[in-house]
Amino acid sequence: MRYLLDTHLLIWASGDVPRLSRTARSLLGDPESTLVFSAVSIWEIAIKSAKGRPSFHIPAAVFRRGLIESGYIELDLPSTHAAAVGELPAIHGDTFDRMLVAQARVEGITLLTSDKRVAEYGAPVLLV
Repeated sequence: MRYLLDTHLLIWASGDVPRLSRTARSLLGDPESTLVFSAVSIWEIAIKSAKGRPSFHIPAAVFRRGLIESGYIELDLPSTHAAAVGELPAIHGDTFDRMLVAQARVEGITLLTSDKRVAEYGAPVLLV
């Protein structure tokens, strides 16, 4: 199964943060899981890191390299994904989260999130 991780799950998984749920740990550790990260998450980390946000303290380029070295697959951001954001209901106002939901829908990938608001979009979003 392919799983696209939202930005916070990526950060937590890279640091083995205890905030990861048992379900998230199980899915991330399953050898049958293909773990995917989006260019959108790298963009979000770069912007929030530059603003000094404490949760986003790692340089985006370093974080990206670490994900690739750990076996994650990178998902680019084509214009079809950007256009799909316009089809989403106005459930969540965060641009980055909305783009991740659109990417998951277009690509047929399950988006893993710990954000209850993002999970309100329903399939293919999975609250973990």
